[in-house]
Amino acid sequence: MLLIRCPYCNETLPEAEFAYAGEAHIERATLPSDQSDAQWESFLFIRTNVKGPHYERWRHAHGCGRFFNAVRDTVSDRFLSTYKADEPRPDLSSLTEERT
Repeated sequence: MLLIRCPYCNETLPEAEFAYAGEAHIERATLPSDQSDAQWESFLFIRTNVKGPHYERWRHAHGCGRFFNAVRDTVSDRFLSTYKADEPRPDLSSLTEERT
């Protein structure tokens, strides 16, 4: 079972309390109608598939209902950090040093 910390409620709860919302920090087009079919396809379907720390969006569905970001290691399936949606990405060098 994954344990996830909500940065708004400041509680660590089981994964069933949360909903995965895709990759974090995706740049969205201001005017989607100005995108070519290839650009729109890339935005909708092409995502990074990293081995190691990955930036994700989550929603505390059965709690405060707010979206937040997380860094999850795709190898160990362990959450390295969670942070509020309006905060910048955390420095990965400090996160990887903590887990070794």
